[in-house]
Amino acid sequence: MPRDLHELSRLEDSLSYLYVDRAIVERDENSIVIIRENERIPVPVSALTVLMLGPGTNLTHAAMKVLADSGCLVIWCGEGALRFYGYGMGETRSAEHLLRQAQCCMDEEKHLEVVRRMFEMRFPGIDLSGKTLNQMRGMEGIRMRETYKILAKKHHLVWKGRSYKMDEWDASDDLNKALSSANACLYGLCNAAIISLGYSPGLGFIHTGKMMSFVYDIADLYKTETTIPVAFEIATQSRTDPIDRAARIRLRPVLKERRILKRIASDLAFLFDAMEGEDPNRIDAGELWDGEGQVIEGGMNHAEDL
Repeated sequence: MPRDLHELSRLEDSLSYLYVDRAIVERDENSIVIIRENERIPVPVSALTVLMLGPGTNLTHAAMKVLADSGCLVIWCGEGALRFYGYGMGETRSAEHLLRQAQCCMDEEKHLEVVRRMFEMRFPGIDLSGKTLNQMRGMEGIRMRETYKILAKKHHLVWKGRSYKMDEWDASDDLNKALSSANACLYGLCNAAIISLGYSPGLGFIHTGKMMSFVYDIADLYKTETTIPVAFEIATQSRTDPIDRAARIRLRPVLKERRILKRIASDLAFLFDAMEGEDPNRIDAGELWDGEGQVIEGGMNHAEDL
């Protein structure tokens, strides 16, 4: 994440975000200013889509108001944006991505197509058009099993399988603790990206029934290149930090090097046939449902339609 606050990083080419930690965020006329130590850094919120607030951040009520007026989404997250705690909506936001996701989720044929695309991303170059859902799940199971097997051999570890209990943290071995901690960070990053792009974390396709189902779907696309190899690496190293903290610290540069945040945006566009240049924060009049499977123009008086 950027340390120079004068430079706005990009979530994707048309969508800017800024991560801030250990600072005070105040209103400055119709914009905001970041106050850190002896510097005051003005931020043009009109050009900002997402503001991520990390540890040690204080946000004034006046600053939150101008952010909302500007349509900037505010996300409260962990250090380096690796945890997702909550978010505050900005002004009117387009529901185009959410509606497209909901339509695909509720239509069985479209639902299966999104799932197929998710598996295609795991198996590039392989034609899955004739595969059933069970066959694709079986292929994924084999892929994951081989991933664990290869990494265990590489790091001279005995892999006993994924085993953890949320209420019995100390009962897990070091490798499973590292996996759980790294995965939690990846979930937080995916959740933040999904929310900021206007999708719902609860409308899942492979996973279902939980408010984080879609987060799990998206995170699973990147685990074999991020959290899993990091966990095996950390489990074999001597360290002074607790293993969960060591895993989080090691994961941060990996996520940055792999450009995961940017890839989530383009991968979501691929899954739902969305255009990467679409702005989920676009403010317009909206549309009205006409009851016949179509929409009509909003923001106008329809009395003459009678």
